Amino acid sequence: MKKLEYIKEAVIARNPNDSEFLQAVEEVLDSLELVVEKRPELLKTGVIERIVEPERQIMFRVPWVDDNGIIQVNRGFRVQFNSAIGPYKGGLRFHPSVNLSIIKFLGFEQTFKNALTTLPMGGGKGGCDFDPKGKSDGEIMRFCQSFMMELSKHIGQFTDVPAGDIGVGAREIGYLFGQYKKIKNEYTGVLTGKGLDWGGSLARKEATGYGLCYLMDAMLKDHNLSFEGKTTVISGSGNVAIYACQKATELGAKVVAMSDSGGYIYDENGIDLALIKELKEVKRARISEYVNTVPTASYTEGCGNIWNVACDIALPCATQNELDETGAKTLVNNGCLALGEGANMPCTPKAIEVLQSNKVLYAPGKASNAGGVATSGLEMTQNSIRLSWTFEEVDAKLKEIMVTIYHDISQTAKEFGVEDNFVIGANIAGFLKVANAMIDQGV
Repeated sequence: MKKLEYIKEAVIARNPNDSEFLQAVEEVLDSLELVVEKRPELLKTGVIERIVEPERQIMFRVPWVDDNGIIQVNRGFRVQFNSAIGPYKGGLRFHPSVNLSIIKFLGFEQTFKNALTTLPMGGGKGGCDFDPKGKSDGEIMRFCQSFMMELSKHIGQFTDVPAGDIGVGAREIGYLFGQYKKIKNEYTGVLTGKGLDWGGSLARKEATGYGLCYLMDAMLKDHNLSFEGKTTVISGSGNVAIYACQKATELGAKVVAMSDSGGYIYDENGIDLALIKELKEVKRARISEYVNTVPTASYTEGCGNIWNVACDIALPCATQNELDETGAKTLVNNGCLALGEGANMPCTPKAIEVLQSNKVLYAPGKASNAGGVATSGLEMTQNSIRLSWTFEEVDAKLKEIMVTIYHDISQTAKEFGVEDNFVIGANIAGFLKVANAMIDQGV
């Protein structure tokens, strides 16, 4: 029997309906079997039992008034998962799918991801089952103000610093920050992803996509490969996907497919990134409109089918569990060499198994998409010292962080006898930093 099976069973018994959270915990606990073999004394500290339980889970009502004067009610969440190495740090997600399980899974992952950045940030996550799509600016503002009325009781620059995530962009962060400032009568770096005129950081919008490619570039080079001349498929068309497309192209790749929740486009000549930016950032349009301007491109309904497009490098940047076993087998059969997660947990466990068993270089999200939170940490630093760094300065620090993450997880995998298993490398490297801090600080 595995040494940590009793912990896994306890987590399942305590969280029986939280499938996303259980999936994330199971993956980490499986990796930690190797750690307790080398360091059995960890079992006596209870650190593993503590690390899978959030320090605090907050759930609250969010009433707001729509443009027709009708009162709407949503449910808000903030899970403050672990503060062993710094204040809680993690995004806010506004999407109808948001529930406690998803927020707990994201907060759990965030704890290890933040540890990997080497910056002093704990792990947390929040959000609401509110759907910003189709809402007016006035409705978004009133919702955000109501959401912050409660959230403001639980956050602060030295306590918990939220950021954006799915459904929470510059507009939402602005309304949230403005309401916090009114409530607290103070101007602090309590949120990241702020506007450049009022405390934001250059390169924050680009950070997750750029960071993904910086880590992938380091991984490819370590295996005598590169982006140069490689056909690349990127799911999604939000910030992560857009800027992964930009950086991958700069590094020599040809990105041929991108998607949104409706379907995907394929352009054998390479994606026209300027057009994608216009559609998604300016017009907030569906990606299907791409073919109206580029008639040689094609649009296919069903975003999951994007993995049928043959590629050398795959970068899933949309949402959790978007790539299943069937999609992974298709990628393998089409000769995919490497895959890096731009989204949080976009590959199912079966998909990961297929990729790893077929020697596809696989970078897990808690390492490969850490660029966003790393640059949020850099924004916090700039706020604290009342200075703004140039784009080039932030970008250089981001690249250094991502390359360091790759070498840390690669070295950890080798140290524990599983070379090139970057899932185990990332889980163990992140865990050890957090666990050692928890042990040092007592129960």
